[in-house]
Amino acid sequence: MSTTTSHAFHHAPMDACPFMPVFGPPAIMFDRGRGSELWDSDGKRYLDFLAGLAVVSLGHANDTVAEAIGDQAETLLHVSNFFANPVATEAAVKINGLLKDATGHSGQVFFTNSGAEANECALKLARKHGGRGRHTVVSALGSFHGRTLATLAATGQPAKHEPFAPMPDGFRHVAWGDLEAMRSAVDGSVAAVLIEPIQGEGGVNPATDEYLQGVRSLCDEVGALMMVDEIQTGFCRTGRWFGFEHAGVSPDVVTMAKAMGNGMPVGACWARTEVAAAFEPGDHGSTYSGTAIACSAVNAVIDTMQEIDAPSLAVERGAQLVDAVRRLPGVVGVRGRGLMLGVELADGLDARRAYADLLDSGLIVNAVNPRTIRLLPPLTVTSDEVDEAVAMIADALATQIHEAQSGAQQ
Repeated sequence: MSTTTSHAFHHAPMDACPFMPVFGPPAIMFDRGRGSELWDSDGKRYLDFLAGLAVVSLGHANDTVAEAIGDQAETLLHVSNFFANPVATEAAVKINGLLKDATGHSGQVFFTNSGAEANECALKLARKHGGRGRHTVVSALGSFHGRTLATLAATGQPAKHEPFAPMPDGFRHVAWGDLEAMRSAVDGSVAAVLIEPIQGEGGVNPATDEYLQGVRSLCDEVGALMMVDEIQTGFCRTGRWFGFEHAGVSPDVVTMAKAMGNGMPVGACWARTEVAAAFEPGDHGSTYSGTAIACSAVNAVIDTMQEIDAPSLAVERGAQLVDAVRRLPGVVGVRGRGLMLGVELADGLDARRAYADLLDSGLIVNAVNPRTIRLLPPLTVTSDEVDEAVAMIADALATQIHEAQSGAQQ
């Protein structure tokens, strides 16, 4: 690691960084947030249009969520899963209620600490449900399902597999959006298809309604489970409570995390009751499954999202953002739904350069690939904040366009 001084660690040399180098040197240290705003340790203000990667959908330091966590911390943090607690029970009932409305089926919930763990639970459930000899899971190229060994194996990004090969077996990947490729891969050995309604890390690539409907029909034909990864799309980000709802499909298993805790580490795997019945005592578990403290955040998030009609906010602000951004010089397209958007730049423009320039200007986004900027602001973002962010994006792109034109004239 470099011995130079980082902005984030300006009180210590970088060779004293306490973190494993999996994220690279931290660029900035943030110590305070409120709503869509963050402030770094030097007091500089930023607009957060990444929201902790779609996590703080109700904004930083949300009063209702903070109060719920604080009250719970003074009441009960954790008991083992030999026992129940009323907070997790309430959260499971609420999640099942949301998914019963969305799918038409009642189900059961397993709480996790993260999205990767939610997908681990789903993968194990698929294998147990399928039985010996029917354990294969099919997913799409470009997908992202986590970084544990099994969820990494399910992730359709071979470059991410290479450092950790050999991968666990029982996984197949097919071209994204290609129903015929999916059909050729799903046979009697397949336990489940795992799919995202919108590929987030893969470039903000929405599935068409027809594709998701086709996957559902194919799973029905062969008796495989349709498992939908809603870790980034879930909890109102696309303008519905869950991304699969746009296509009118009813999955068998749904995984979720990120926004459901608004920053509290928590996830969940939901499955239709008859599918969840494949699990028996001892088949799966987690020390921190359904802690009272984590589930207090889940309850507060669901209640608040219902009170403010969060899906409508995502639709309204998303439409404003799309309409403004797609008019900008240098933008050739905008993909996504609600407030999960990918801004595609013209040839010759660099999304990573735009990310860096915007960060310097005080706007947090990320470059999900060399030509796509990903926008994931809180659902509570204001109209004025959208306008402010668009103006910064316009300036950053204008700088690149001007430099390219000047270079061409020389």
